[in-house]
Amino acid sequence: MTVLMWIIVGGILMSAIALVGGVTVVLKEETLRRILLPLVALASGTLLGSAMFHMIPAAVDAIGNRPLVYIWVVAGFAAFFALEQFLHWHHCHRAPSEHRPLTYLILIADGIHNFIGGLAVSGAFLIDIHTGISTWLAAAAHEVPQELGDFGILVHGGWRKGRALAYNFLSALTFLIGGLTAYAISQRFDVSFLVPFAAGSFVYIAASDLIPEIKTERSLGRGAIHFLSFLLGLLLLLGIRIVCDS
Repeated sequence: MTVLMWIIVGGILMSAIALVGGVTVVLKEETLRRILLPLVALASGTLLGSAMFHMIPAAVDAIGNRPLVYIWVVAGFAAFFALEQFLHWHHCHRAPSEHRPLTYLILIADGIHNFIGGLAVSGAFLIDIHTGISTWLAAAAHEVPQELGDFGILVHGGWRKGRALAYNFLSALTFLIGGLTAYAISQRFDVSFLVPFAAGSFVYIAASDLIPEIKTERSLGRGAIHFLSFLLGLLLLLGIRIVCDS
């Protein structure tokens, strides 16, 4: 497949993940509580693994081991900090009964987040297909628990289930728009900076947004499950890197 096709297919599949929220309708609340935080822990590991094992090394290969790479990493970190601060956006990884208000604000902020994610993953594909795939996998692992939480917020905020799924999917389509935007820009400009920028955003989401959700677990057994899920995410991305290099 061409790079453009990878970007299009990746964008469509990522947008389709928004429909996973529908499973909250059939799952018992206790079951949902049991699976959400291990998924969050797995996502935090995959995001950090993708940033450290794939994206930053790929950026160094493309740009050189210069301060510019790390400036873009910090810029990505700061951009998502600003997104959370000024749009009051925060991933929700709780069971649906623990919801936040302002459902439209959640959709708008999530759409912006997905657009930036599309830019980032597309930039990774433009540098290297293997880096693009690993970046996509990490982003997808993170989207699953997020979409479960977002759908629960919309439904418990008074939205009909069909309407909540439809709007959540429309919000997720901005990922594809971001990917196509990055591809179009790349035809005239160097977009390799998007990869370290994305790495910084992945580090922020994992360290500031996801890990705080799981580290407050009081049960030793549940805490061990979350830590092992986190390690699994890291090892998965490390394994992909080893296979790609062999």
